[in-house]
Amino acid sequence: MTDIVPAEADGTLERLAAAALWADAEDTALVVRRLADPPGDRAWTVLATPDRDGAVFTSIGADGAGHIDLIAVDPAAQGRGIGRALVGAAEEWMRAHGAAEARFAGNPPCYAWPGIDVRYTPAACLAESLGYERYRVAWNMTAALPARYDEAEHEADLAKLAAAGVTVAAAPAGERATVAAFVREQWNDKWAWEAEQATGLHYAFRDGAARDGDILGFAAWGARPLWFGPMGTAEAARGLGVGRVLLRRCLAEQAAAGQTSAQIGWVGPLRFYSRAVGARAERVFWLYRRALD
Repeated sequence: MTDIVPAEADGTLERLAAAALWADAEDTALVVRRLADPPGDRAWTVLATPDRDGAVFTSIGADGAGHIDLIAVDPAAQGRGIGRALVGAAEEWMRAHGAAEARFAGNPPCYAWPGIDVRYTPAACLAESLGYERYRVAWNMTAALPARYDEAEHEADLAKLAAAGVTVAAAPAGERATVAAFVREQWNDKWAWEAEQATGLHYAFRDGAARDGDILGFAAWGARPLWFGPMGTAEAARGLGVGRVLLRRCLAEQAAAGQTSAQIGWVGPLRFYSRAVGARAERVFWLYRRALD
């Protein structure tokens, strides 16, 4: 039987995850660091084999369900039952923390992926062999950077905002309390936390003389490392082009940071992103769950 013990989210684990998760090697180290710095009230842990050829991040969601946030097994050690042992240990930890259900699914606001990327077929097979049911599908879209869009439409959007007395601006880190409060009031605590943690945060507000005037919308990137989102526009401001302008500002910032493409995570409105920046649906994720005995 494979021993599983508590572990640290250190450079060794980052290298293990990068080796195991081939489709995410570029940003896996950043994801590991993100998962190791969640909201302060989150119960979470890292479990690993003693020689660190397999590891799992697990946490408890706001609804009390347990989540397998990231699981990685060294390619050279696969086929030895390590993945099965890691899931079993994670489930035991979940039970000890009161969870009645276990999920292979993202645990917002601090998550790695919405679920299991369908390209990681062995992980999906593992989940199904352990009795997990597939209960939802999620997807990402990819936008090429620099973003491609209709310049005339963009200029028209900017003119429309100016005519309505709407200003767009960036909210630097440490100066986001007002925007976060708007996000919390209009949507939820999870998005507010992501807005505060994001690498870049842009927002639109009415009455251009005051940066803290009536906020109408926001867009963020980098809360989940390198990805775009979340984004939202207040109902009263819809139709002004706020979302398109804020989206393009974020993508321009990501391009300036050296990214050649941007993942738009956990997408709802396909048509909006397709029309606004030529994004295409690309990554597909299966979300799994099972009751814990």
